[in-house]
Amino acid sequence: MAQLFPPSMNIIARLSLLAIILLVAGLASLGYYAVGSPLLTGVGVAIPQPVPYSHQQHVGGLGLDCRYCHTAVEASNTAGIPPTETCMGCHAQVTPDSPALELVRKSYEEGQPLAWNRVHSLPDYVYFNHAIHVTQGIGCESCHGRIDQMPVVAKTHSLQMSWCLDCHRHPERYVRPRSDVFTMGWVPPADQSILGPQLVAEYGIQVDRLTDCSVCHR
Repeated sequence: MAQLFPPSMNIIARLSLLAIILLVAGLASLGYYAVGSPLLTGVGVAIPQPVPYSHQQHVGGLGLDCRYCHTAVEASNTAGIPPTETCMGCHAQVTPDSPALELVRKSYEEGQPLAWNRVHSLPDYVYFNHAIHVTQGIGCESCHGRIDQMPVVAKTHSLQMSWCLDCHRHPERYVRPRSDVFTMGWVPPADQSILGPQLVAEYGIQVDRLTDCSVCHR
């Protein structure tokens, strides 16, 4: 029987196979990058709010404690959004006629809460409790970043499962004294490798259970 294909087809077949492998690898790499890109995670994307509230000014400049506005953070699974009355507690006297506060004054007068735009959001199948993390020595900035330096809030971390698991597997690297949970700019001490495990034991953190599926998925 006569040869159907010339010998050069062997080279073409090999090159075609190599091209397919490179294409599949390239698409896989592109997908891996896309999953962690700001386009999908929102990391670094500042979210405008109906009222231009600056954490940089209020927290960084004036030194307001996180708990002044987020009153439920130590006792609830949610940190809580401050009611308009909290804002007016200061702004009834401080810049009360500012145009930037028009929506705040209207909300206060009409008794209707402001509709803030959500920055940090988890899927419905993920359970997260602020109180547990705060009372066990996880600082606000560990998840939310240097909020005291943000004129407009943006996500600092992806909040993806792999990011959460890094802390759950090694809490001793991130846990801090409870007195510093709300401290911005806290730097782990040189002996964190010693202090961390001590705090984990003191706080009763059950490291062997932190990676159980049921901890976050209920």
